[in-house]
Amino acid sequence: MAGGACCHGVVSTGAEMLRSRGLRITRQRLAVLDVLTEGGHLEVDDITQQVRTRLDSVSTQAVYDVLGALSRAGLARRIEPAGSPALYEARVGDNHHHIVCRGCGVIEDVDCAAGEKPCLEPSSRNGFQIDEAEVTFWGLCPACASRRES
Repeated sequence: MAGGACCHGVVSTGAEMLRSRGLRITRQRLAVLDVLTEGGHLEVDDITQQVRTRLDSVSTQAVYDVLGALSRAGLARRIEPAGSPALYEARVGDNHHHIVCRGCGVIEDVDCAAGEKPCLEPSSRNGFQIDEAEVTFWGLCPACASRRES
């Protein structure tokens, strides 16, 4: 079943991760968690297709519901780069950022820009208690950059 890094770098099973966040353990949740922990930034359709290879059947709505529950519980993160559909990943809790290729759309993780979370300080907090900064860097991946130079 799903395994991933939990709080202190300790590897946990999907069931332990769900239980630690007060979520019921279901086949759908375990399968979605498996797919997410295998890596990447995935669209719901891709997650659904991969979950269907693990389970007899699952609806797209069920996958959306599971992703919503995992996101609210802090086990998944939803990102929405401009011009892209919502993407989900299992890397959570470290306030990392993303870099997106303008050529092919590949997305890579980038560690926090400056120190501890929230990494960046706004010019004004407007009374908010800020706990996270979300930054998206844009550019060309090495493959797209080399194609442009040729």
